[in-house]
Amino acid sequence: MLNNWVEFLTKVRSAGRILAGANPPVVAAYRGLNEAQAGGKVLDAKTRELISLAVAVTTRCDGCIASHVEAARKAGVTQEELGEALGTAIALNAGAAYIYSARAMEAFEQFSRQ
Repeated sequence: MLNNWVEFLTKVRSAGRILAGANPPVVAAYRGLNEAQAGGKVLDAKTRELISLAVAVTTRCDGCIASHVEAARKAGVTQEELGEALGTAIALNAGAAYIYSARAMEAFEQFSRQ
């Protein structure tokens, strides 16, 4: 097992409460973003959670993974749906590495001309 995700999420939430005590306005604003997005009218909860998980993987956010996996399960996401969404994240990360590699090569060429 890589992580005990259930325990990890409990610890993240506990740490979040400490942060909320130290900086209530910022944490309230962050929570407001999540609440505003949860009330969307076009995408259902499953779709929002699948997108959230793909983004969480590409941004390497363990707290996001734990939180959104819990929410995805509650929204009815299946393992197969999650696998497909994560496949998209994997493909995108490879694509991002390709694009940024091209940018690095272009930069190298430009600096080589100096």
